[in-house]
Amino acid sequence: MTPDRPTPKRRRPMAVLLLASLLAGPAAHAATPGELLAGYSASAGAPAAAARGERLFTTRHGAQWSCSSCHGTAPVQPGQHASTGKAITALAPAANAQRFTDAAKVEKWFRRNCNDVLGRECSAGEKADVLAWLISLPR
Repeated sequence: MTPDRPTPKRRRPMAVLLLASLLAGPAAHAATPGELLAGYSASAGAPAAAARGERLFTTRHGAQWSCSSCHGTAPVQPGQHASTGKAITALAPAANAQRFTDAAKVEKWFRRNCNDVLGRECSAGEKADVLAWLISLPR
């Protein structure tokens, strides 16, 4: 092999990273709430609806909790976990610029919270709807 050509060992990590990013889903490279929203909407195959997102967020789903049980009915304000009492920073991006900027964290918390509230993972459409509503909220 010539010195200017990469060895297979150098190419393999890049191929692994590329495959991992493709498998990670539409939100893997998002750095803004708008990029996440676009990814979830594309995965859902339909545009997000803020009204559906608000309804999903504020409605109790079978159990005793809704998203607003911990995040509050006004997610531009801090919330408090319903059972532990732990403080939760404001969820709306207008009130907390750090929200919805780390795709891995977003997926982790959607998975946990949807399982707690809905008893299952949220669909891409549900994530898009909730995020569309949260993005629409003024500070």
